[in-house]
Amino acid sequence: MENRSEKWNFQGNKELNASTITVGGVYNMLMDSINNEDKRPVVRLGRVDPTDNPLFRTSPVAPDAVAIAVHSYNFNCYPPTLGLPEAKRAIADHLSSDLPYKLSPEDVFLTIGGTQAIDIILPVLARSSANILLPRPGYPQYEFRANCCLLEVRYFDLLPERGWEVDIDSLEAQADENTVAMVLISPSSPCGNVFTYQHLKRVAETARRLGIFVISDEVYAHVAFGSIPFVRMGVFSSIVPVITIGSLSKRWFVPGWRIGWIATCDPHGIFQKSGILKNIINYLEITPDPPTFVQAAIPQILERTKDDFHSNNLNILKEAANIFYDGCKEIPCLRSPHKPEGAMVAMVEIDFSQIEGIIDDVDFCTKLAKEESVILFPGVTVGLKNWLRISLAVDLSNLEEGLSRIKAFSLRHAKIA
Repeated sequence: MENRSEKWNFQGNKELNASTITVGGVYNMLMDSINNEDKRPVVRLGRVDPTDNPLFRTSPVAPDAVAIAVHSYNFNCYPPTLGLPEAKRAIADHLSSDLPYKLSPEDVFLTIGGTQAIDIILPVLARSSANILLPRPGYPQYEFRANCCLLEVRYFDLLPERGWEVDIDSLEAQADENTVAMVLISPSSPCGNVFTYQHLKRVAETARRLGIFVISDEVYAHVAFGSIPFVRMGVFSSIVPVITIGSLSKRWFVPGWRIGWIATCDPHGIFQKSGILKNIINYLEITPDPPTFVQAAIPQILERTKDDFHSNNLNILKEAANIFYDGCKEIPCLRSPHKPEGAMVAMVEIDFSQIEGIIDDVDFCTKLAKEESVILFPGVTVGLKNWLRISLAVDLSNLEEGLSRIKAFSLRHAKIA
């Protein structure tokens, strides 16, 4: 029989192969570098999963609300495509408490976590020659999804010496007539900063001048423990239309529940006039939906969680930020330009003038894993080579132990004068 395999005319999506530096892939690589002869426990300061920390447990309201929904037998059905009306209403009310106007349930769409929200919004924007502006450093899922739907990515810089503010000049330089939107993450993952009201307003005014809208990633909304209060980008939606991405994952410590949302903050109806709102609805028609019973629990979770649950957790994160920042001062080869004030992560720069035998951030993290059984993420995974991303969502004793081992590693590789 003739072998026809050489004539087959199909191949895989090359853009998927181009997205090789994933958080999961790097984590697996680093775990494979661990020296099995080192009997010390592995200190994981890379993955940002607050459930790894025994101090972080969700509010008792949350599992109780899910249990009530399950035992009611009323939510074993398929959910409505756009989300349960009562869940949409609760999220709209929750967001509206921070805004100068009231959102309606029709402004809210339920998603399977914040990641699916990204996976919906970016293909909606993809068209011939279109580009999107992403922060550097930033969350890599935006780049991966953009590559898969052939949406050109351009980067604007965040300035570490200015508390990771947006470099407005960089933002303006990247935009052109084919730019459709920019992404802003606040509180910021991976930088750990919180943008001020004044800076967000300036970003909104710049976006308006450029004729683009803002995708505001607020998965860490209200996870702010420094001197700067959290402000929703939707506050400025009278200046520029805003699509907000939110989630229960981080603030309620339930990332495995996969509940997120898209909210359109657009008092002038620009998304409706442009067709973007219709495209979001159409895309939701062909995507899977979050579990019905978890959606049904959302109103109770948002309305009944007590303030002290959140304040206690912020105090823990603030203590972690202090331990991290003070500990970095004791490590000659690391420089932390800004004490974390929000989210659950921080960025630290490697000073190669202080060490030898290490060529870049990936090499640093690989050798650190092998020699000290400590997992850090290289900055290249979030777009900033020769930096490190450190998770603060860990047990405080583990954070202290990890910093101690990093210091030992630094001294072992210190340049000899």
